[in-house]
Amino acid sequence: MDRLAVNDLEAVLAIARKGSFRAAAVDLGMSATALSHAIGKLEADLGVRLFNRTTRSVSLTEAGRVFVEQVGPTLQDMRSALEGVRAHRATPSGTIRINAAPFAARAIMSPLVVAFLRRYPDMTIDIVTEGRLIDVVADGFDLGVRVAGLVPSDMIAVPLGRPQRYAVVGSPRYFARHGKPRVPPDLLHHTCIRVRLPDGGLFRWRFEKDGEIAQLDVRGPVILDEGSLARIAVRESIGIGFFLEQDILADIASGDLIRILDDWTPPSPGLCLYYPGRRNLSAGMKAFLALAREMAARERGPA
Repeated sequence: MDRLAVNDLEAVLAIARKGSFRAAAVDLGMSATALSHAIGKLEADLGVRLFNRTTRSVSLTEAGRVFVEQVGPTLQDMRSALEGVRAHRATPSGTIRINAAPFAARAIMSPLVVAFLRRYPDMTIDIVTEGRLIDVVADGFDLGVRVAGLVPSDMIAVPLGRPQRYAVVGSPRYFARHGKPRVPPDLLHHTCIRVRLPDGGLFRWRFEKDGEIAQLDVRGPVILDEGSLARIAVRESIGIGFFLEQDILADIASGDLIRILDDWTPPSPGLCLYYPGRRNLSAGMKAFLALAREMAARERGPA
């Protein structure tokens, strides 16, 4: 017990969080074999099994559940204490872990993350992309990046840049065969590419014009959960797609895709960084948030 290391405790929490040795090993930056050996040694030292293992799943034992419930808050207090100490460094250092939707990660990579790393070369940014919404605190992240409407109400949100727009598009070949919808309800008579949300539900296409709002459950033969796949389907003339404008501007400019219902897709709230309201932010976190606010203000321009 005296030789228990913080890394061992982090490993237990990572496996409990991910439900898999392999996924936890990726999260921790080590091999699954090394992680399995570390947990085996920890269990031997403690004299109890923390996990039930089968070839298909990993779950906490009762002892493991108690261990996680008691160790988790203690580790969080230790992280906060370390962040408080690091906040006194003149030059920020350390790692910031960010969870983001894939398109959100692409949006912040060049203007924000690259600029931050050039300004603070002692810092490391660890970005994990996934479509589903997670609890950034429980999963060990410092920050999340999502569209404004998906930011949990108990988090501090930092708006990033300008509002975003959606765009409805189809290929020239599709419209040559089937014609163009003139108003949103016309889409119900067309083949559309449907998108599954992180919670498992299907995304409803939302339109607004002169105070009139329409939300449609479109129909189509394909259901996807990744924007790049939906873009391929639309370019191949399978159906009409609904995208964030920034993701298909090049296709529209080249003529590979044709935009429709432009006047029915007004700007909507853009991306936000969000984080829990901790009293002690590390120097690196403070610098990252300051740069994010600085760049967002610059992009919005004069009020």
